[in-house]
Amino acid sequence: MNGAVARRPAALLPLEAAIDETGPDRRVRSKLDIVSAWMQSRAVERLTRSIEDFNSVFIRIPASDRLSFSALSVLHTLSRVGPCRLSDLVRTEQIKQPALTSAVAKLERGGLIERRPDPCDGRASMLSLTADGQSMVSRRHADRAERLRSLIDRLSPADRTRLLSIAGVLDQIVQLASEHDEKPDERSGK
Repeated sequence: MNGAVARRPAALLPLEAAIDETGPDRRVRSKLDIVSAWMQSRAVERLTRSIEDFNSVFIRIPASDRLSFSALSVLHTLSRVGPCRLSDLVRTEQIKQPALTSAVAKLERGGLIERRPDPCDGRASMLSLTADGQSMVSRRHADRAERLRSLIDRLSPADRTRLLSIAGVLDQIVQLASEHDEKPDERSGK
């Protein structure tokens, strides 16, 4: 391979983790542990792909009122977390500040969000939804729920029950991700 280092497929990494290379005897776990790690890795890969496919089909219902996906995401974030600073949105929305500033300005001009002075720091402002902004978020949520309801109705009763039972687990995953995302900020003092 001309001196190039071969990259191993991600699915094989749990197999490599099953080998303890720190000890003098390179102890290998049981075959059952290796197979179990490999199967879990494959299941996580499949779940990731399923969530990505679900998002591309379900979450991104057509943009309404000519708003970009980023602008709609800002509305949904403000609906979930309440008033916050632009700098907080930069972290949650994962887009660069100039693009976010532009999206926020468009939402302000459209009467969907408003700025108010931050009660803790008069130099900063807090962004929050207006009644029209909350109405748009509620309408989009209702549209999503109706679309999902119509799809779920096409499933077998057993699959319906199975699907509806995982909402709590997904909520836990979201909570764990939120806690993980907050930790770097807590360490840096921000």
